Amino acid sequence: MRDEAEAMFQRGWTDGLPVVPPTKARVLAMLEGTTRQPEEVIALTPPNLAECTVEKVAINAVLAGCRPEYLPVVLAAVEAVCTDDFNMHGIIATTMGVGPVLVVNGPIAQRIGMNSGINALGQGNRANLTIGRALQLVIRNVGGGRPGEVDRATHGSPAKLSFCFAEDEAGSPWTTLAEDRGFDPGTDVITVFCGEAPRIVVDQTSRSADSLVRSLAEGLRSAVSSRVVVGMDAMLVVSPEHAARFRDAGWDRTRFMNELSTHLMVEADSILAGTDCIEEGLPEDFAGLTLPKFRPGGLLVVHAGGPAGLFSAIVGGWLNGPMGSEPTSWEIKQ
Repeated sequence: MRDEAEAMFQRGWTDGLPVVPPTKARVLAMLEGTTRQPEEVIALTPPNLAECTVEKVAINAVLAGCRPEYLPVVLAAVEAVCTDDFNMHGIIATTMGVGPVLVVNGPIAQRIGMNSGINALGQGNRANLTIGRALQLVIRNVGGGRPGEVDRATHGSPAKLSFCFAEDEAGSPWTTLAEDRGFDPGTDVITVFCGEAPRIVVDQTSRSADSLVRSLAEGLRSAVSSRVVVGMDAMLVVSPEHAARFRDAGWDRTRFMNELSTHLMVEADSILAGTDCIEEGLPEDFAGLTLPKFRPGGLLVVHAGGPAGLFSAIVGGWLNGPMGSEPTSWEIKQ
């Protein structure tokens, strides 16, 4: 008897984990999740710039284990990463172990059962895991972005398998990431960010907003490398217990970002090449300058996580701007 799972492994359709056979019935059922026509071309998928239709996305959503109601989010994710600004081709080809990080805002997140709370960045939620996985399978199966071929990551990371979560809007003391990026409240939006796997920043002692913002800034200064400034973006995922410090102090998002930016200024003399016997660093031309760790708009702040735990998470980015990848936000449409 033919083993379907092994047959799909042999065809190279998988990311290393078993996939769901995309039968005609399953693909048709998946297409019920959108009003868009199956033959509509939604993007040219890198690295091969292959035409990607709604139907091809639906096939890969089936492979990933999605439910039909997730399809609009997957479609928006594919459209967002295939823009010139996001530069998915560059993200695939870089030796850095980065991949698309997906953050979902709006009523759709709750409607399809996405996780913004306990273990939001981890396993256990079907919508989070399969939406991110479906995007990666589209890039692999439609665009040809396979590890060891165009994908040349030195180490890779879990971000290259699936990295997708929702923002905890109801519990946040601030406006949402989508609103911060220009969308009206209540709009269904996906933001794609080129990032590595998350790391924890711990502060279990700070009880004042001023102390905690300094502590978070200290952690952020080491994102990617403490000797890299301006060149790479980052995402800060603030947990509810940490966010409570700022709520109690009456800090809105603008106040938080302004205070954080103040503490993210770096004295160039401390990271010049050769300082502390480290050859990596800025050229001597930067001596005497004070520089921001991140460019304006280069730090994205999201509220998510479980109600207990005095931790937040930092997701280091990749090259920003025309030379690399711009965070991109895209409206999710049915």
